[in-house]
Amino acid sequence: MIELFDIGKVFRNKDIETKALSNINMSVSDGEFVSIMGPSGCGKTTLLNIIGLIDSPSSGKYLLDDKLVSDISERNRTEMRKDNFAFIFQSFNLIDDLTVRENIELPLIYQKMAQAERTIYVNQVLERFTLKHRANYFPNELSGGQQQLVAVARAVVAKPRVILADEPTGNLDSTHGEDIIQQLIQLNEAGMTIIMVTHSMMQAQRSHRIIHLFDGHVVTESYSKVATNL
Repeated sequence: MIELFDIGKVFRNKDIETKALSNINMSVSDGEFVSIMGPSGCGKTTLLNIIGLIDSPSSGKYLLDDKLVSDISERNRTEMRKDNFAFIFQSFNLIDDLTVRENIELPLIYQKMAQAERTIYVNQVLERFTLKHRANYFPNELSGGQQQLVAVARAVVAKPRVILADEPTGNLDSTHGEDIIQQLIQLNEAGMTIIMVTHSMMQAQRSHRIIHLFDGHVVTESYSKVATNL
């Protein structure tokens, strides 16, 4: 499904050149749950942004469903991103002026879905994530755990093929963090591909495979007990 060959990323600022990624080779199969780990600044988020077509690599090839996407136009990248990926961020990234319902509905509006159909989809997701009683609340009226739950609901409402989660529990206590991990596990068990950046080995071990980055390189790759028990 996702194949990266010798991916490199260089950021240039005047006379300064920073190599964020170098010679990344990896693949993710449909239905996998993969964790990406490594110290701060090692390129984890950069890699996630390239996979999610937010950014493009400086070198190498990226194939999505056997189609070369590493050098496609911005317009085509936007369309492919909308059709395939959804993001969950550490900082929630909810819109403060929109209610829970409106935040969840937003991806469907971008897809130009009809109002009646949007209502059905949003109601299903509110029910699934037990957020119906919070539908008309604003983000600042929710706890951190509730806000991240809304962010997960917003990510899945358009039924993406892949969820890219960047430190999804980083701002949460252990209890709410576990709630989010359980939601991701359930989504994966239902067939959704998950790629998660995390600093937590305990959480990474709940995925199928763990990829370790260091200084922009893949240094180790291992399968978790979850994968070996499948």
